[in-house]
Order: sequence, then C-alpha cells, then structure tokens
Amino acid sequence: MEDFMSSDDEYCYSDQNSIDGFENDEPDFQWVPPKGSTTQVITRESLLAAQREDLRRVMELLSVGEHHSRTLLIYHRWDVEKLFSVYVDKGKAFLFAEAGVSMVEHQNHSSPLTSTVMCDICMEDVPNDDATRMECGHCFCNGCWTEHFIVKISEGQSKRIRCMAHKCNAICDEAVVRNLVSKKQPNMAKRFDRFLLESYIEDNKRVKWCPSAPHCGNAIRVEDDELCEVECSCGLQFCFSCLSEAHSPCSCLMWELWAKKCKDESETVNWITVHTKPCPKCHKPVEKNGGCNLVSCICGQTFCWLCAGATGRDHTWTNIANHSCGRYKESEKKAEQAKRDLYRYMHYHNRYKAHTDSFKLESKLKETILEKVNVSEERESTLKDYSWVSNGLYRLFRSRRVLSYSYPFAFYMFGDELFKDEMTKEERDIKQHLFEDQQQQLEANVEKLSRVLEEPFDQFTDDKVKEIRMQVINLSVIIDTICQKMYDCIENDLLGSLQLGIHNIAPYKSKGIERASELSACRSNKAINIGQLSTFVLWWDKGI
Repeated sequence: MEDFMSSDDEYCYSDQNSIDGFENDEPDFQWVPPKGSTTQVITRESLLAAQREDLRRVMELLSVGEHHSRTLLIYHRWDVEKLFSVYVDKGKAFLFAEAGVSMVEHQNHSSPLTSTVMCDICMEDVPNDDATRMECGHCFCNGCWTEHFIVKISEGQSKRIRCMAHKCNAICDEAVVRNLVSKKQPNMAKRFDRFLLESYIEDNKRVKWCPSAPHCGNAIRVEDDELCEVECSCGLQFCFSCLSEAHSPCSCLMWELWAKKCKDESETVNWITVHTKPCPKCHKPVEKNGGCNLVSCICGQTFCWLCAGATGRDHTWTNIANHSCGRYKESEKKAEQAKRDLYRYMHYHNRYKAHTDSFKLESKLKETILEKVNVSEERESTLKDYSWVSNGLYRLFRSRRVLSYSYPFAFYMFGDELFKDEMTKEERDIKQHLFEDQQQQLEANVEKLSRVLEEPFDQFTDDKVKEIRMQVINLSVIIDTICQKMYDCIENDLLGSLQLGIHNIAPYKSKGIERASELSACRSNKAINIGQLSTFVLWWDKGI
C-alpha cells in the first residue's frame, strides 16, 4: 500500500547529492553522503563508490591495504562503527586475529636457501617459482593452492577463504586467489570477484535489495535505525526489516501472521466447523437449511443436528424417536469457541479490508481532485494557493494506511495468540479501551477529511473555499496529532510494557515514508579498475 504522492510533493524527500569513489590506496572518487536523508538508493553505478568509501575509512584508520580492509569488513558484516568499536576496546591485535588478518608488520620470512620447496599437501618438491607463501607464513605449491581455491569458490565460501595449513585461521590474499584461479578457470575467477562485490549487499545489515517484482535493480542503504519503512526510487514502499509491504503500526511478526491468516484456508476451516457437522456415515460436511434438528445427508443418512448422532426418520416437533442428547459434550464447547474466534477475526478483517478499499478508491480520486485544483487556479479568484489540497490528500492517504494496519495490530495485541500470558484480563481490557478510543478518534476525523476533500470546491465561492481550506488544514493537524499519540501509546503503553522485546514497530513520521535519495558516482580523472568494473556490470545484469 503506497502513499501515492510524487517525489515533488511537499512531504516527500528528493535530496540528491553526488558521490565520488576511489581506487585502491589512491583516491580517484569521492563519496559524499547526502544531507537530510537517512536512506539512499544504491544503483549499478554507485555501488562501487559506496563500497569503496567504507574500505577507505578502514584503510586510513588502520593503515592496511584494500584486501585486509575488505576481510575485516566482511567479518564484521560491513558495520564500520562496530569494527571501530572493537579496535578501540580490544586493540588492533585482537581485531586482526579475530577476523583472520595476519599482522604483516611482524612477519620476517627468510628467503629460501634452496631452489625448490616441498609442498606439505601433495608432498612433492616444486620450484620456488611454482609455490606461493601467504602472509601467515605457510607455503604450498600453486597447484594445491589453486585446487583449494576452486573448491571453496564452488562451495560459495569465496568471501573468506582460509589458509590450507592445519588450524590456521588466516584469510588468503584475494589478489593471489584471483591470479591463480584465473590461469586455470577464468570463469571461476569472475565468480570469485562477483562474490566479493555482492558481499556489500548480501552481508551488510544496513543494505538490502529492493523487493520489487520484477526487480528494479536497486538496493537500499539506511544510515540510522534499521527498523524503518523506506521508499525506493522505483516507487515501492516496504519495511526494511522484513522486506514486506510497509505495515506499521504492526510489528513484522504480527504482519507475517496476519498475511498468512488472510491467505491460507484456516478461516474456511473455521467456517465449516461453525456452520456444518459431519455426516456419521460418509463424513461429508452437512449444513442445516431448516429449523428441524433432524437433518438428512445426500447419502441418505439421517442424524441429529444437536449431537451429530445417527438416528431414524421418525420424529415429532419436539423430539426424535428413541433419541435423546440433552447432556453437555466437550465438542459443543469447542464449536462455540471456534465460532467466537471466527467472529472476532471477521470483525477485524472486515474493518481492515474496508479501509484498504477506501484507500484504493481515494487514490483513484486523486486525479479528479487535482483537476478541480487546476480549474480553480485558472478562474478569476483572490485564492491562488491550493497546496492545502495536495497536503490534505497526502494526510488522508497516510492516515488511511495507518488506520488500516491498526486493525491487524489490535487483533494480535488483544488476542490470545501472542500475549496471552503477558497481561491479565483487567490490564488487557484497560489497554484495549485506551487504544480503541484513539482508533475511533482517528477513524472519525479521517472520514471527515475524506468527505471534505471530495467537495466540488471548484464550483464554490471564495468564501466557501476558504472555509473548506480551514477545515482541511485543521483536520490534517488533528489527524497527524492523533497518529503520533497512537504510535506513542503502542510503543510505550502497549508493546513497551511487554517482557519480550521482539515486537518493535517503525516509528511514526509526520512527513511519511522517506523516499530514498539516489547515490551518484561522479567520474574523476582516474578510472576504476576496468576488470573489476566489467565483472561487476556482468554480475548486476545477470545476478539479479
């Protein structure tokens, strides 16, 4: 469900800034984070620049090369702040050892005294030129190294290929891996480069692919809280945490359960349980269509509707011959509970669907309402500014979406599926009344705003238009205030009081879901490594 507002509207974000990148140790691109936006769209052109900026920060702080910088970042899932925190708290030696980076400055490998070296893997003597010594000090023949690298890449472990030596945790130099593998299997070397590139998105908790279908080719990066709702440049709005549609004030787990409940056949089963009973002979469900409690199945079997027991056909208005079922049975209790559960679900689902349908219908009216604005602006009038109409439309769409998702939230918040043991019945009743009061206030004002915006204001006098303008502005302020209070109630009074902290929601933003600004890589005098760039472009085109 989207807010249906263009990026040029007052409430949407469209800040765009340029980025530069850099190559290896010498900067040839500069990347500048956009101001005023906490989410960015990473495209094919800007991924390398964004990745290299993180690499550069680590390279400059720790005085290491690009290979070591990438090894450290992959280990810490590209969380630069966490990496720096470990460095400050536990020191450089611990940071390197934990990530499998060799302390190069402490190595002092003596040059070989002979022209050959014995490989401890294949146990053969090979010329020194056919053997490679890693930074950890272990030396094996190029053939064994190559086979080791190919196996690891085939198994999908190419992001962190360890040394072959027993109990050695050192990560092999990516340049050595690329050089040896490319001589035997060039395609496997390209695959290795692709895995290194995609690590920035696949392993980075602050970067995720846009879940659009068909895929738009973009990834989204958040700078602050990962628990947020974002809008990609393709127009899709989604929850960054679970990648499903934007669903606040529902938590991700609540929305997952609700979506499943609406899609599967569990409620159909509940309806059959409540409204039918199985035939004692053929076991097919039978629905009663009359007042008599003696029912007949299409197979010919008659049975008592009250107890579902097989009977004969002789009966009067009051009883069935030779049959009595007045005693209470546990099955009747289960059927009554299933009936209550079904009616409760229908109550929340009907209101959720009603507001969802209203949202779609009001979105279709957007063009009609904007046409009224054009007509009003062209006529001779003292009123020239009609931005209040666009702002009112936005507030209507935004609040209608909040109102729609508040019903699945209430279904689980005050039901027995998730929080049965978290609150007493008295506490639940108090909190439910508090929430439903705010929900009703929001609902009433949203309906008022919807009705006012549908008025034919293009046909009214200036005084009447001014009156409608004030109504729209006042209602927009009231609705925004109620939404904020509802979110505060959910975060502090409802979810905040629970012992389990797994139910968190994206914070309410008065300006709505933030539209991610696009990162742009501006080419300078120096170019990115052409081989790496071509591998990246091939991966982006074929891998998504």
